[in-house]
Amino acid sequence: MFERPASGNAAILVQLDFGAGDYAERLEEFTLLATSAGAAPRAVVGGRRGSPDPALFAGKGKVQEIADAAILHEADIVLFNHELSPAQQRNLERRLERRVVDRSSLILDIFALRAHSHEGKLQVELAQLQHLATRLVRGWTHLERQKGGIGLRGPGETQLETDRRLLGKRVALLKERLRQMERQRAVRRRSRSRNEVLSVSLVGYTNAGKSTLFNALTKAGAFAANQLFATLDTTSRRLYIEGAGQIVVSDTVGFIRDLPHSLVAAFHATLEETAMADLLLHVVDSSSPDRDQQMSAVSQVLNEIGAGEVEQILVWNKIDATAASPGVERDEHGKLTRVRLSARTGAGLDLLRTALAEVAQARKDTSGTETSVVDAA
Repeated sequence: MFERPASGNAAILVQLDFGAGDYAERLEEFTLLATSAGAAPRAVVGGRRGSPDPALFAGKGKVQEIADAAILHEADIVLFNHELSPAQQRNLERRLERRVVDRSSLILDIFALRAHSHEGKLQVELAQLQHLATRLVRGWTHLERQKGGIGLRGPGETQLETDRRLLGKRVALLKERLRQMERQRAVRRRSRSRNEVLSVSLVGYTNAGKSTLFNALTKAGAFAANQLFATLDTTSRRLYIEGAGQIVVSDTVGFIRDLPHSLVAAFHATLEETAMADLLLHVVDSSSPDRDQQMSAVSQVLNEIGAGEVEQILVWNKIDATAASPGVERDEHGKLTRVRLSARTGAGLDLLRTALAEVAQARKDTSGTETSVVDAA
């Protein structure tokens, strides 16, 4: 049986075209994902298929091409920009004699690198274990062997059953710890609500510039880099804005297309902060040719976490990389819909502050009207 190597970062990237479109943008994003995880891409293997091969995903001929490329470039690992079944991963590793990592596992690995807070680490571990649980079924055959040997003969329990039981206990423990933190966060939210503090969350596709904007607004010094998922742990800061008073701004984890469901589930407590916000600033990389698909991916995740109905303002970021000028756009009713700015240069930041003040004042006016109606009653 093939033994998976424990180290090495020279990688062959594999992306197949199943006719979904935006192939070049997806490959560029995948390459950035790989480098963000610490991999060193050596070559890219592509091709067109009507549908995935049930056993090898890529088909025998393409797998041989991947094997030849791995030998030629002395690669240690093969990264697939696709979701692989446990059986496909196992078959590919046997055929290629190299570690094979699919898109979900790669994203989980990056999250493990980025988690710094205690809660972030718990969430990542939970996501990894939930993902691993799917690999214990039809995954590695050695997990199905009966335990044996002196001092190891159990009451008929296979290694697979033991692993699943222990994994289940750890998952239950992590979920309970995260529920405790969620309750603590709820207490803080109620305190802000009583004080009528406007809660604003920055959301958007990963690497759209949320942390740069967060730093520009709050002077927080949050880590910002040209990497996918540079921010993982949610950071909140109070900010005073003329005409709005005190508001709370939160920088959140970036979204990405085909985000693993285990991640959404594990980060539900953190993402709930987004769903409970009064206003979402949807930060968009206006210089990206793939921005429409990125916005769609963000909207999909927002709907999944129950934040689809929260009031939004589009923040058209990185205008310094385009021909656009700072500005504000409104709909036919005069409601703010978009602010064009550059978080890096600061151009248009004053327009965003004014927009926040306008939203805060509108909420106060609405609150005051509701109070008057109650008093009159």
